[in-house]
Amino acid sequence: MLQNLKRDWFSNIRGDLIAGIVVALALIPEAIAFSIIAGVDPKVGLYASFCIAVIISIVGGRPGMISAATAAMAVLMVTLVKEHGLEYLLAATLLTGVIQIVMGYLKLGNLMRFVSRSVVTGFVNALAILIFMAQLPELTNVTWHVYAMTAAGLGIIYLFPYIPTIGRLLPSPLVTIIVLTVVAVVFNIDIRTVGDMGDLPDTLPIFLWPDVPLKFETLAIIFPYAMALSVVGLLESMMTATIVDDLTDTSSDKNRECKGQGVANIGSGLLGGMAGCAMIGQSIINIKSGGRGRLSTMTAGLFLLFMVLVLDDLLVQIPMAALVAVMIMVSIGTFSWTSIRDLKKHPLSTNIVMVMTVLVVVFTHNLALGVFVGVLLAALFFANKVAHFMVVKSDLSENDTKRHYEVRGQIFFASADKFAAAFDFKEALEKVEIDLSYAHFWDITSVSALDKVVLKFRREGTEVELVGMNAATATIVDRFGVHDKPEEVEKMLAGH
Repeated sequence: MLQNLKRDWFSNIRGDLIAGIVVALALIPEAIAFSIIAGVDPKVGLYASFCIAVIISIVGGRPGMISAATAAMAVLMVTLVKEHGLEYLLAATLLTGVIQIVMGYLKLGNLMRFVSRSVVTGFVNALAILIFMAQLPELTNVTWHVYAMTAAGLGIIYLFPYIPTIGRLLPSPLVTIIVLTVVAVVFNIDIRTVGDMGDLPDTLPIFLWPDVPLKFETLAIIFPYAMALSVVGLLESMMTATIVDDLTDTSSDKNRECKGQGVANIGSGLLGGMAGCAMIGQSIINIKSGGRGRLSTMTAGLFLLFMVLVLDDLLVQIPMAALVAVMIMVSIGTFSWTSIRDLKKHPLSTNIVMVMTVLVVVFTHNLALGVFVGVLLAALFFANKVAHFMVVKSDLSENDTKRHYEVRGQIFFASADKFAAAFDFKEALEKVEIDLSYAHFWDITSVSALDKVVLKFRREGTEVELVGMNAATATIVDRFGVHDKPEEVEKMLAGH
């Protein structure tokens, strides 16, 4: 216990503290922007980001991952806020947390093992594209100063690490923000700053119980939104956790993360914040800046609150061009460039799954829908591939009265028709032996196909013997099969 506590919190103190500060700087304009998307005051997003980051650092299942207010969640809140107001959003946020805790106890985090690598790659590439596209409004219809500052920021980000000694002491994104802010202030450059995004809160968040009627009508209003927020939030969090696992070559507790996200959202709702989830962009900034433990996430949340309350006069002077440069760096670092090179050597089905996931997410901005389409396509391709591996071989006895069929492979809904079509029912035989030693029947469709084969042979006057059935197949055949139950066969024939 103490060893885990030390590893998660104090094994990388300097790296976690610096990374947390960098992440906090990047969180502020995003939290404000996401509040604007949702149609609420900027303080709702800022309070949420502070609260969620602090709580998830303690109860989450993935050290080093950043959770806060996100665009994916903000988009789902727009209609609720517009039609019913902030109080209903806070109530929906609380219900979202409760649902996510229940999902955690149901171990729905284990469902991540059904998400293929091609879907994860498509998800990552789509997010990289969305992160880049989100910066475009800051780069359109602006003066040349913005482009110059953004280019300078990218130059610092990528060249600063090559400076001997100091290049390794400080993360280049933090240096970029500091340098460009000083330049903008000293030379009085007229460009958009964080202060132009909206007013920052000037007080600590306070406990707020949503002022909504406690009746069924309220639940009917908020439940659909809470369910959508729960699913999208956990999906993005689980995908982000998987990506951070890969980046750090460590593992995470997905079910604990589900419950942790729920607790964090309940805390956010009670302090006047909106629902949130893991943020892939900020999580990657954290990892790239040297953050590894829970301390980095805690630092990001606490320093965020410290900045908006104490350093607000300095904070509002940070040029958006500096943050745009950081987010472009995140976009470039997030995109899996090897996936483009691998298009030539990966199977066509894998490429289709990856590309479709990217297209659906980019064009709908719906992460859940993109992953759902990717998983569905991957499942269909997998089922089709496995179905082709099913073969039925046969040989005839010396006296031409008995045929031995040997079935190999997986028999399920996709291969059941192929299995049934492999038998010759018109052949004049006394006996047929079907060897299932190397086959496995998975579902009712496959059992129905086996019934069909056996009963067709019997109608032709051929004796049928099934041999080599494994225990799992025997169980499902005994439960759902009818060929060895005379009364069931009679009912079936009477039905015809």
